[in-house]
Amino acid sequence: MALATLVIGGVLGLALGVLLYTTRPGGLLANRILFTVLNVVVNIVRPIPFIIFITAIGPLTILAVGTQLGTTAATFALILAATFGISRIVEQNLVTIDPGVIEAARAMGASPWRIITTLLVPEALGPLILGYTFVFVAVVDMTAVAGAVGGGGLGDFAITYGYHRYDWAVTGLAVVTIIVLVQAAQFLGNLLARKALRRG
Repeated sequence: MALATLVIGGVLGLALGVLLYTTRPGGLLANRILFTVLNVVVNIVRPIPFIIFITAIGPLTILAVGTQLGTTAATFALILAATFGISRIVEQNLVTIDPGVIEAARAMGASPWRIITTLLVPEALGPLILGYTFVFVAVVDMTAVAGAVGGGGLGDFAITYGYHRYDWAVTGLAVVTIIVLVQAAQFLGNLLARKALRRG
């Protein structure tokens, strides 16, 4: 669930974040109405606690995957939540790029698409990798929450076979597994970010 969420939600969040950045006033694709709508939607969805979010979008989940229970349903909710969270991280990292660099590229006749793919994303790659690493840790946390509502995964394993059966060894195993996953992800994210920053 975590990997599928990071990949699919990561791509959708990147696209939404770039759209937020480029449609803001003065942006490459400035469109005040579109930016305002996207900004409001992200601001509404992003702060909702995941345990509430996963139940609130039940009708949408049923419409999309045919059920509100199970791993597929939980993954759908995770992807949606991650998309909105990642979009804000992407936007915030792109805002730090020197506007002069973008103006220089525009003056040289580069198209918005070319500027986005060859300048904006590569320029912010190091911070974006760190941002995605943070999101992965948050997603692992959300998968545990998903287990509480029948979403499967480590959370469901810990609750069903550990908490409900008073088997603290099983609960401890789930906790250790999550810690190892998070530490490995953080180490890899830091390593890739350092390489990207050195290359930049």
